[in-house]
Amino acid sequence: MFKDFKETIKSFMDHDPAAKSPIEIVLLYPGFRALRSHRHARWFLDHGMPFAARYISQRSARKTGIEIHPGATIGKRVCIDHGTGIVIGETAEVGDDVMIYQGVTLGGTGKDVGKRHPTIESGVMIGAGAKVLGPITVGRNAKVAAGAVVVNDVDPNCTVVGIPGRVVRIDGERVDDLDQINIPDPVMAEIRKNKIKIEELENKIKELEAKKQ
Repeated sequence: MFKDFKETIKSFMDHDPAAKSPIEIVLLYPGFRALRSHRHARWFLDHGMPFAARYISQRSARKTGIEIHPGATIGKRVCIDHGTGIVIGETAEVGDDVMIYQGVTLGGTGKDVGKRHPTIESGVMIGAGAKVLGPITVGRNAKVAAGAVVVNDVDPNCTVVGIPGRVVRIDGERVDDLDQINIPDPVMAEIRKNKIKIEELENKIKELEAKKQ
């Protein structure tokens, strides 16, 4: 348990340039506190005390603004940056080394039973305000852009943008220098292509009109 404690602190230090010291993370970071509370809540749930587990999770949600259901599975070295507004559902599964920004929802669609929430595999980054909904899987090392809404499976090493989320492949490989904002938007790319075509057609019309005169 102490090893997990140290690894989680190191993950926050590695991901957050604003972090000045481990003690600052332990005492002041809501994401760290929410993750530690979840470990405690999960212990009570696994030992047949669901009311105590829910009490811990709801108390943590009021204090941190981060709601993690006791039944959710959270891996090692997960980092929650800022964290306000994050909701992680009961059957969600989050792998190791996952980065989650504020306002993220790992929720259900309201139509599924049993496994209702997403599986986020290791190494995934989920940008601010993104919504990942339903019993889908986001593959290893994938990136979900800020504000994206994902309702379908995402292959490993892919980038998802837009509403609904669309996968962007760049040379078939993960692009490591992308952050949660500067990610190509396929919708805007198509709009730009259409704009160029319209301009070409307008120029041709002008040429034809000039020849008639």
